[in-house]
This record gives sequence, C-alpha cells and structure tokens, in this order.
Amino acid sequence: MNNNSITIQKRSKLFASRVINAYAEINQKNHFNSASVVLSKQFLRSGTSIGANCSEALYAQSNKDFLSKYLIALKEASETRYWIELIIDNELAPKSKFSSLLKEIEIIIKILVSITKKLKAKQN
Repeated sequence: MNNNSITIQKRSKLFASRVINAYAEINQKNHFNSASVVLSKQFLRSGTSIGANCSEALYAQSNKDFLSKYLIALKEASETRYWIELIIDNELAPKSKFSSLLKEIEIIIKILVSITKKLKAKQN
C-alpha cells in the first residue's frame, strides 16, 4: 500500500501503533529514569490522541465540530513533535527510531494543516 494514498484516519492509527511500541521500548530501557517516564507518557497521550480525533471527525455533529476535531488533532500532532524532539535531544531512545517518527509526524502535520485550511475556506 502506498502511504500517500491512505486516509489520515489510517495514517494516524498506524502512527499511534508506532507510538505505543516506541513508548514500551523507552520504558523498558529507562524504567528507573523519572524524566523518561514523564516524557514518554506525554508522548503516548498526544501521539495516540491524533488518531482518536481524526476518527471522531468522521462522526462529527456539525461542520464546526468536524473542523474542531481536525484542529485538535493538529494541536496534538504539534505537541507530539515536541515530545519526539525532546526524547531525541536527551537521548532517551534510539535516534534512528525516533527520526523516522519525526519524519512521519511532519507528514501528518502537513496533511492536517491542508485539511484544516480547506475546511476553514469552506466555512467562510
């Protein structure tokens, strides 16, 4: 399957699965490091929230609610990028694994920016 042809719902769900696996890996290697526990939990929450909000958007109650769900997903994606950068900068996980997560979250952010811009234009 070509990653460029999948929906944002599918892409964000696949990303969430990668976040869950990365979270488990961080905690397995750093279970006595309280900073890594806190950062990884924040990463887990925001990284899985993106897909949840994209999924909720499919059953939005109104156009305004639809846009709101994608805007929340975008905020969560931005937050996730922040946590990934901190995890990389502080060497809490293998840089190679998190560099690929960083690339994927950048793609997700671009998709969500595009979606929200189009939705805002339709509302105006």
